[in-house]
Amino acid sequence: MSRLYDTIEPNVIDEKMLQKAVEEQGPQEELGQLAKREGIDYKDVIELQLDFRNILKIDNLWQFVNLTKLQLDNNIIEKIEALDSLVHLIWLDLSFNNIEVIEGLEALVKLQDLSLYNNRISKIENLDTLQELQVFSIGNNNLTALENVVYLRKFKNLRTLNLTGNPVCENEQYSMFIAAHLPDLVYLDFRLVDENTRELADIKYQYVIDELKQGEAQALAKLVEEQAKQKELEHHKLLDMIQNMSSFEIAESKLVKYNEDISQLSDTLMTLEMQTVDQLEEIIKDFERNIADQVSTFIENVQGMMAQCRDLENHHHEKLLEIAINTLEKIVKSEFDEEMPDDVRLLFVDKDTIVNAVNASHDIHLLKIDNREDDIVTKANSWSSSVIEEVHKNELNRNRNRVREINQYIDHLQEELDNMESLEQME
Repeated sequence: MSRLYDTIEPNVIDEKMLQKAVEEQGPQEELGQLAKREGIDYKDVIELQLDFRNILKIDNLWQFVNLTKLQLDNNIIEKIEALDSLVHLIWLDLSFNNIEVIEGLEALVKLQDLSLYNNRISKIENLDTLQELQVFSIGNNNLTALENVVYLRKFKNLRTLNLTGNPVCENEQYSMFIAAHLPDLVYLDFRLVDENTRELADIKYQYVIDELKQGEAQALAKLVEEQAKQKELEHHKLLDMIQNMSSFEIAESKLVKYNEDISQLSDTLMTLEMQTVDQLEEIIKDFERNIADQVSTFIENVQGMMAQCRDLENHHHEKLLEIAINTLEKIVKSEFDEEMPDDVRLLFVDKDTIVNAVNASHDIHLLKIDNREDDIVTKANSWSSSVIEEVHKNELNRNRNRVREINQYIDHLQEELDNMESLEQME
C-alpha cells in the first residue's frame, strides 16, 4: 500500500532540489532563461511539483508563502510536517507515500482538495480546521472502522470522497452507511451517489441520524457555553491586570483592547447561536416529516378500518332487509307465530314501510361511521399541528432567551469595563 525504499538514496527537500523544480516548471523560452539569470523569487511561485524525487522528509518550503498547489506524491514521506507557512494552499497531493498518521495540516485552512491515497493511514483525524475541504481521497489505506467516516460530517463543503481499497469498503452496509451519514456527498469512490441509494439509506439510518444530529446540536451548545466561560475567565484576568496597573497609558490601551474583545465576543456568541438555530431547524424539519409520516400512516389505517365497517354495515343491511321482507310475508300469510313488540309490529303494515325503516337505520349507521372517521382524522391532524407548533414555539423562545442572555452578558461586561474606566479617570 506504500512505496518501499529503493536503491536510490532517500532525499530531503533542499535549496538545490527546489531551484531545479522551479526552473523545470517555469517557462523554457527566452523569458525562462532571463528569469534563471536574474533569480526566481519563491514568493511568486503558486504551483510546485516535487513528485517522484524519493523525498523522505518535507522541509524548506517556508519561502513559498503564496503557493496554492503542491504535489508531493510518489515519494517515501513518512510524516506530514513543515507545511504551516503554506496558508494559501488549495490543492495538496501526498498520495503514494509511507504516511501513517494524518497530522500537520492545521494551518491549511483554505485547502479544498486533499489526496492521501495509497499510504498506511488507519484513522481519519486531525482535519478539524480544513472546513473548506471539497475533495478528499484516502483510498488504499488501512481504514477498518466504518464509524470513523462519521468524523467527515463536520465538513459541510465535502462533495467528493474516495475510500476504495480500504478494508472498510468490504462491509456490506458501506455504501448505505456513507450515503446516510454524509447527505451532501455527490461522488463516492468515483461514482455518483444515486437518489435511490440515498432514500434507502435515509430510511435505514433515520433514527441513528436523528440521534446523531441531536448529539451534534448538544455538542455545539456545550462548545458555546465553554467558549463563553473561557471569554469570561479572560475578561476577569484582564480586569485584574488593569486593576494592578499603575500606568494610565497602559491601562487605557488595555481598555481599548478589551472593548474590541467584548465586541468580538458578542459577534462570536451570536454566530454560534445562529449555527445552533440552523442545526435545530434541520432537526425540527426531520421531526415534522416523521410526525407527518406517522399521522399519515395512522389515518390510512383508520380509513381502512372504517371502510371495513362500511362493508360490514352494508352486509348487515342486506341481511336485515331480507329478514324483514321474509317476516312481512309470513305476517301477511298469518304464518308468523313468534312474539313481537307492538312498536315493531307497527312497521310491518306493508313492504314500503318496513323497507323505509330498514333503509333509514342503514343511513344512520353509515352517517355515524362517517362522523367517527372525520372526528378521528380531524383530531389526528389537530394533534400533529399542535405538536409541531409547540416545537416551533419552544425553539423560538429558546432562541430569544439565548439572545437575551448574550445581550445581558455583553452589557454586564461593558458595564464592568465602564466602571473600571471611571475608576482610572478618578485616580
